[in-house]
Amino acid sequence: MPEKISPGMQQYLDIKKDYPDAFLLFRMGDFYELFYEDAVNAAQILELTLTSRNKNSEHPVPMAGVPHHAIQEYIDQLVNLGYKVAVADQIEDPKKAVGIVKRAVTQVITPGTAVDSSNSSENNFLVAIDFEHLYALSYMDLSTGEFKVTSLTTFSDLIGEIASLKAREIVVGYELAEKEQNLLSKQLNLLLSEQLDFDGNLRIDLSELTELENQVASKLLAYVKRTQMRDLSHVQELEHYEIKDFLQMDFATKSSLELTTNKREGKKHGTLYWLLDATKTAMGTRMLRSWIERPLLKANEISKRAEITQVFIDNFFERADLIESLKGVYDLERLASRISFGKAVPVDFLQLAHSLSNVPLIKNILESMQEPVLSELTERLDEVPELIALIEKAIDDTASRTITEGGIIKKAYNEQLDKYREALENGTSWIAKLEADEKIKSGIPTLRIDYNRKDGYYFHITQSQLNSVPEHFYRKATLKNSERFGSKELSEIEEIMLEAKEKSSALEYDLFLEVRNQTEQYISRVQAVAKAVAEIDCLQSFATVAEKGGYIRPVLTENGKQVNIKNGRHAVVEAVMGAQEYVPNDIDLDQDTSIQLITGPNMSGKSTYMRQFALTVIMAQIGSFVPAEVAELPIFDAIFTRIGASDNLISGESTFMVEMSEANHAIQNATSHSLIIFDELGRGTATYDGMALAQAIVEFVHDKIKAKTLFATHYHELTTLEDKLSGLTNVHVATIEQAGDVTFLHKIAKGAADKSYGIHVAKIAGLPQELLERADVILQKLEHQPLPVKSLEKHEEQLSLFEFDETSSEIIDKLKAANVDSMTAREAMNFLWDLKDLL
Repeated sequence: MPEKISPGMQQYLDIKKDYPDAFLLFRMGDFYELFYEDAVNAAQILELTLTSRNKNSEHPVPMAGVPHHAIQEYIDQLVNLGYKVAVADQIEDPKKAVGIVKRAVTQVITPGTAVDSSNSSENNFLVAIDFEHLYALSYMDLSTGEFKVTSLTTFSDLIGEIASLKAREIVVGYELAEKEQNLLSKQLNLLLSEQLDFDGNLRIDLSELTELENQVASKLLAYVKRTQMRDLSHVQELEHYEIKDFLQMDFATKSSLELTTNKREGKKHGTLYWLLDATKTAMGTRMLRSWIERPLLKANEISKRAEITQVFIDNFFERADLIESLKGVYDLERLASRISFGKAVPVDFLQLAHSLSNVPLIKNILESMQEPVLSELTERLDEVPELIALIEKAIDDTASRTITEGGIIKKAYNEQLDKYREALENGTSWIAKLEADEKIKSGIPTLRIDYNRKDGYYFHITQSQLNSVPEHFYRKATLKNSERFGSKELSEIEEIMLEAKEKSSALEYDLFLEVRNQTEQYISRVQAVAKAVAEIDCLQSFATVAEKGGYIRPVLTENGKQVNIKNGRHAVVEAVMGAQEYVPNDIDLDQDTSIQLITGPNMSGKSTYMRQFALTVIMAQIGSFVPAEVAELPIFDAIFTRIGASDNLISGESTFMVEMSEANHAIQNATSHSLIIFDELGRGTATYDGMALAQAIVEFVHDKIKAKTLFATHYHELTTLEDKLSGLTNVHVATIEQAGDVTFLHKIAKGAADKSYGIHVAKIAGLPQELLERADVILQKLEHQPLPVKSLEKHEEQLSLFEFDETSSEIIDKLKAANVDSMTAREAMNFLWDLKDLL
């Protein structure tokens, strides 16, 4: 006979059926419980005690629970590990429930929809993808309301954008191919959530978007509605963007240049983002990161940022005041989100009012500089005075984070609430008076009135005074050394006070919800002022960093091709090493020079020099000042890099395959306005193969693409291309050699390097002296052999020596005729000797 299931467990099973892929946290009293497989897995992950229901049954039910007040901590742990969590709450008052208390899932929290998981200022983007001939991608940050959409041509572009957004969850709007699914879920470790259709009421139909873009954004919105089950008034108007409207950089380029995360730990330290971040607000920090990820292409937009940066540099004292005023602005975007989600607590409103009250000060500081370029920013600084007035009138300055225990609403905000509070205050004085009167009447000096939840208000009388208890007292409880009594008058006062307290708390809670609802109408205005404050914060950050680092404003030409950088530095390396240790370099590429061929040993600074150029371009095109004495640059449309060597083991690609793929990506997509950086291309294969490919790539870029290119190589044979290609110039890393020791100057000089200095680098790395001496002997022997091939033309001449003659034809005939499988070992040896004699 099947075991009987209790109504409560049946309710759990009915709810769990709709959320099979999530941990279901089921509210029971003061705990959220997990059952069955959820309990077993959660106990292991969260280190909970695993117990069971129906222990004496044949089939006990595994069970684990967490206290309701600590629920967020456990949700955070699960979500951060990539799991979904469904929260089932009681949706009716247990006191009024008939039978089992009604419960329902009130929210599903996933890696892409978490809004309370941490105090980090970083975005948490939830991404949706769809496909129909092209790919469409939409993303949303539920914690800020940002909502955008774009189209992409290839799956590779799609992956690059997902990686750049640092997404952890993908809402998939079409049937994925197996290869796509493996790449997204296994290689990129993303949580895949399916949303193949959407409610017609949620359809987005913007005329400026393609049908597919409208569709993917609609599916994203439908997924968010389905999981969050609440108002989303903070979600901003959908914004379309095009990758081509910004300086294009694929994920490999952003990673190799360490723009926002370092390659060693995946963290912010040692990146361009780290260097430029002197922001004072969470909104400013997020905006700065997005600017670095997407540098501008339009000269007027770049110029405007640089011009405001210059104004802030020139107005040192005003900027100091501005920085102080920005420190008083909390995260307005996330405060707006919490209000929309119905999660705002009293402290959030106090922070909101405090932040908005700083806006007039920020505005006054900008106006005091009397610079026309600041006028547009100043106009966007909406003070939202109506909202400040509402909060200041309604929310008590001493309010805490709780919303059910009173102490939220200010005096004089609501007449009825004031009456309840007066009753509570009077009740306190009534009790004090009653206590004093009863002491005198009874003659019991130690008599006092106390309160606890079980007995309410009572007279406390010790054992020795029981003979003096008045007749109108009645016994409420007996203790070891005392007894508790009540009276009709005390009971009446208690009834008034408890009613006032209960009704006061309930009314105060309702009034707080009203304030929260009224605040929602101001959310879009709060978000608009948040964007303006963020922009001001980013630009003051640029000014602060530029002043500290001695940076200069670059000169950008929209259609020119001249590169003239004098004493340029790698901004991040300089910040880590210190300005005194860093060796600056010039970068000079005139209108007609497209390629610099860079030779010199490893460890001498070639890679730093090339990265320096790329970072200078990026800094210039986000509107920042740059580390140099002079910087004249064209506006680049894309940066392509191949720096360093690494296998992609997951996809089974070798270092050389990755190298060739990245080179191909640059060659296929670069234009004459792009920047290409290739470091040691062709080193992953045999010498002649690599050299041939390297030369062919250099020639192709020079003849066909004409992009500005830095090409570092160990193939000294390629330096002869300077005589053949008019747009190529040789440079090398200067060295000093004395008494067999080499010093790398980290200085780029004109012309080709005369040596590789590989053994000297090995010496610096600490290889044993005996080994180094042997390597030097071998090198001397090799150098005294007939001269090596100096160019690929000579290589071709040497290969002509191996053209087939009669002897080689005879050898080939013998090889074709030989039955190798049937030969004995001795016959095989004799056969080889015959061939050797012929040769």
